[in-house]
Amino acid sequence: MSYQVLFYLSLLNAVLLIDHEIDSAYWQEWNLFPPMQKGGINGFLTFHIPLLFIILYGLVLVHDSSIWGILISMLVSAGGLFAFFFHFYHLRKGRPEFNTNFSKALLVSTLLVSLAQMIESVGLLL
Repeated sequence: MSYQVLFYLSLLNAVLLIDHEIDSAYWQEWNLFPPMQKGGINGFLTFHIPLLFIILYGLVLVHDSSIWGILISMLVSAGGLFAFFFHFYHLRKGRPEFNTNFSKALLVSTLLVSLAQMIESVGLLL
């Protein structure tokens, strides 16, 4: 286990998650979350300002070999796991959002990288 491996896993996952969020704007993801529906695209974009800050600042902290970087890495990888299971749950219910080959490949890639990132993060904590 190393901070360098964790950094590159975190970087890859950040790219995948940010690309997923771009895809989410296309699919109007806020409609899948009843509390976010009222805010529409403006609420969705506002919500992502601190979210993206945390993802990117976590990369800085992992690069600096900070314990806080590991904790944020675990949070980000948990977010990737949530994204996969949340969207595949809705796909199985017949929702049309994220039902393209690219969207599904992006979610599966996020799942795999998030699992690897979580394993690396936990390994660094032990």
